[in-house]
Amino acid sequence: MTATIPLVGTWSLARFILRRDRVRLPVWLAALTLTTVATARSFQDLYGDAANRAQVAKTMGTPAGLAMTGPEHYLTDYTLGAMMSHQMLGFMAIMVGLMSVLTVVRHTRAEEETGRAELVRANVVGRHAHLTAALAVVAGTNLLLALLITLGFGGLGLEGITWPGALLYGVAHAAAGLVFAGVAAVAVQITEHSRGASGLALAAVGVAYVLRAAGDLGNGVLSWLSPIGWVQATWAFLENRWWPLLLALTLTVALVAVGFGLSTRRDVGAGLRQPRPGATRASNGLVRPVGFALRLHRGLMVGFGVAMLLLGAAYGSILGEAEDMLAGIEVFQDAIAEIGGATVAESFASMIMVIVAIIASIYVVMASLRPRGEENAGRAEPVLVASLSRAGWLGSHLAVVLAGSAVMMLAGGAGFGIMGAASTGDAAMVGTLIGAALAYLPALWVTAGVAVVLYGFWPRAVMVAWIVPLWSFLVGYLGQILQFPDWLNDLSPFGHVPQLPTADLNVTPLVVLTGLAVALAAAGVVAFGKREVNVT
Repeated sequence: MTATIPLVGTWSLARFILRRDRVRLPVWLAALTLTTVATARSFQDLYGDAANRAQVAKTMGTPAGLAMTGPEHYLTDYTLGAMMSHQMLGFMAIMVGLMSVLTVVRHTRAEEETGRAELVRANVVGRHAHLTAALAVVAGTNLLLALLITLGFGGLGLEGITWPGALLYGVAHAAAGLVFAGVAAVAVQITEHSRGASGLALAAVGVAYVLRAAGDLGNGVLSWLSPIGWVQATWAFLENRWWPLLLALTLTVALVAVGFGLSTRRDVGAGLRQPRPGATRASNGLVRPVGFALRLHRGLMVGFGVAMLLLGAAYGSILGEAEDMLAGIEVFQDAIAEIGGATVAESFASMIMVIVAIIASIYVVMASLRPRGEENAGRAEPVLVASLSRAGWLGSHLAVVLAGSAVMMLAGGAGFGIMGAASTGDAAMVGTLIGAALAYLPALWVTAGVAVVLYGFWPRAVMVAWIVPLWSFLVGYLGQILQFPDWLNDLSPFGHVPQLPTADLNVTPLVVLTGLAVALAAAGVVAFGKREVNVT
């Protein structure tokens, strides 16, 4: 009788979630908080002078600038606080949404997909306990993030950053996170696979960003259809309006109620959307290791490829305005001078290409960790007991990752080049920037090699692979601006890639990186062949 109570066992499950995510959640909190604080300090160094901020406001007032950042109203009084809300709040809302979505899916749909939820529910656990526990942990995490951002941000003592504004800025992050947690609560009811649930919820995050961008470019009504538009409409550090967050709270409650309602209309492990019946015979591709791996990676590759194309296009659209945008900003001028190049546009493109490559490395790490997910879910062992060797199985995933990295850089370079050519009026930019993008492939392959060698030798430590993109961003992009010592950048594989189009093409480091990637990948594959499967 006790198990019929819908919420019985919620507290125990919440504690179990905290135990499982005792590393994951603190890393998210630390990364998001430190990003906020570090960005605010860098803005102080870069734009401490009102004249510099006015110059940036002029550039950000262009259609491309508004689409990438936020509402034009922030430009009326472009203090450091307003600059943070304008340029960072929308981006951080996406990151907080990502954290919330992945956490909810991980502890609800993924538990059902692996069969663990059914085993747990065979004990004294209510029907709604899993979803309630996941949402409670995510809500607590978002509120703690709001507190950390408020204390870290408000305690900087920078011009234009007040405690009331810092509190609103922090709570806005939590509001965005709660809305997308509610979206995930609905998504996990629809599909029976965790990948599908994550895809649906993250697609909603993308739609929210697009609606916000479209609204800020013209039709302001569209911004009011987006949770990201709501948090930006608080005008933190300008007018400090709290009432738009009531819209986020209302939508969160509605989505959670819908999620609980839908969960009563399906069986454990099933989704409301019935899967399509498969073909009576497998295609020729699916009966081959690489074809099967490609099928598993297809969704991530397509989604990330589109994102890379749009990212490159966004940066390319402001390439023609780079000289005006950076005029008078001494730190950027020094970084551009350090890079060299015939024009400011070329130098700026070289700097931005590092960012494009590092974002592509996020895909590489995610895709490289897919074999670990297949192993944890118990799907790898049935495949390996057949005629497929361990080296063939892992090698097929690795081959798709390497090909996918080329797709990412082609997409990012093409978007950057096409829109850059339109912005600067230089048609040669298309081929030049695509070539510059492809030069980063050996560094991406090294990133994949690190992930594979961790998976082969120390499968419990595969998350350490995320250090590569994080470190590379810190020293590769911020290091150029803040003039970090060169030896720090040398610790990143991206630091050895010639910064085309300003630098000359030097093949030697690319060959060395490729050799290192091959050695790491080979070591990982050999180690996987010698260890036990399903090491937890």
